[in-house]
Amino acid sequence: MKKKVLLMGKSGSGKTSMRSIIFANYIARDTRRLGATIDVEHSNVRFLGNLVLNLWDCGGQEVFMENYIAAQRDHIFRNVEVLIYVFDVESREYEKDMHYYQSCLEAIMTNSKDARIFCLIHKMDLVPEDQRDAVFEEREADLKRRSLPLNITAFGTSIWDETLYKAWSSIVYSLIPNVRQLEQHLESLCAICEADEVVLFERTTFLVISHSAQKPHPDVHRFEKVSNIIKQFKLSCSKSQAQFQSMEVRSSTFASFIDVLTPNTYVMVVMSDGTIQSAATLINIAAARPYFQQIEQGQFGR
Repeated sequence: MKKKVLLMGKSGSGKTSMRSIIFANYIARDTRRLGATIDVEHSNVRFLGNLVLNLWDCGGQEVFMENYIAAQRDHIFRNVEVLIYVFDVESREYEKDMHYYQSCLEAIMTNSKDARIFCLIHKMDLVPEDQRDAVFEEREADLKRRSLPLNITAFGTSIWDETLYKAWSSIVYSLIPNVRQLEQHLESLCAICEADEVVLFERTTFLVISHSAQKPHPDVHRFEKVSNIIKQFKLSCSKSQAQFQSMEVRSSTFASFIDVLTPNTYVMVVMSDGTIQSAATLINIAAARPYFQQIEQGQFGR
């Protein structure tokens, strides 16, 4: 099951850096050595077994953008499932950026009218922290106005924090078929474990696929923070020629378990009830594995 994903935006906006962090195990500081993308770089990223993201990373130099919109219009914009357009928040050519963005939208409307559109307002770390919310809200409102009649989803992102994982988790979530079935099983697992929360991660990227919670939590970015931390920990393990398998973190107020659930996913179970033994939680995770493997094979095994 192959899904075409376009990654577009002006040259230097950070497209290839974010792709390399999410899918190629780069850490943020290593992206400085990446060069500019020339024309279109194609990559097939296997995600959740047989779901393949056919990622088109499109170079953003003006000569290439003009070519995509004119000579290669049908080739580039046909059969697109998702368009991800990246904006450099500090760009000094805002109107020119908008011109190319709206030209891409026109091509999408003609060739892939059902495509989902995500706008990433990138390099938000360069905006003073006390101004970030206001800057993002202003840009988001302008993008939504200029995108009409199409609906878009916008995120403020940076390669230096968890916001990148939040955006890409939402993008990938939109591509997963029958995701509600996964969520129902997570709800059951959460109840059986008497957990505060259960979270499902994709095994390679550690992007969040879905979650179920029985108790509210004040930190809305907690999943992406965990993604970022565990991804870095996995990279450290691989550098030591060790393989990350599972983890248990316990304190006086909570216990958290991260373990393999299926060949393509990890599960995290979080609980605040200190009377529940670790062995009981691990047994419940083991008992759930066959059910989640069945769902995965049913959805992605075709």
